[in-house]
Amino acid sequence: MTLGPMQLVVIGFEGGEPRGEILAELELLAARDVVRLVDVLAVRKAPDGSVQVLELSAAAEPGSELGNALAALTGLQAEANGGAPSHAERIDASDEDVWFVADAIPPGTAAAIALLEHRWAIPLREKMQGLGGQLLAEAWVHPLDLEAIGLTAAQEETGPRD
Repeated sequence: MTLGPMQLVVIGFEGGEPRGEILAELELLAARDVVRLVDVLAVRKAPDGSVQVLELSAAAEPGSELGNALAALTGLQAEANGGAPSHAERIDASDEDVWFVADAIPPGTAAAIALLEHRWAIPLREKMQGLGGQLLAEAWVHPLDLEAIGLTAAQEETGPRD
């Protein structure tokens, strides 16, 4: 089975807590098979810099291990296990493989962290591989960078001008 590209996103909420709207939007995209929500985790970073993993019981199915993959990938294993190191790690990631997302979250901020599989890209990846092609580079372009070169949302909707 071919996997689509995986993306780890961290969405911050100043002074608040992640609410269900972001999860609902991700679930809508998953229902359309645009992305697959592989894992999700909600955290709060206190003003002193300590990180607390928030309960996701509304999103979790009984018996699910929601947040475990992300906890291991992001260096939040201890926080996800109530401060104790995990004794049953499913992911063995060395320090160079871990993205310590707590560093990206400002103090006094809550964040939703999601691991997404881009399902829309699977047919493209399979076609490239079938033709002997390979991805040589990739990058996300920030909307402000697009605006700086004159590409606006209106142009995106109507296409490039001649």
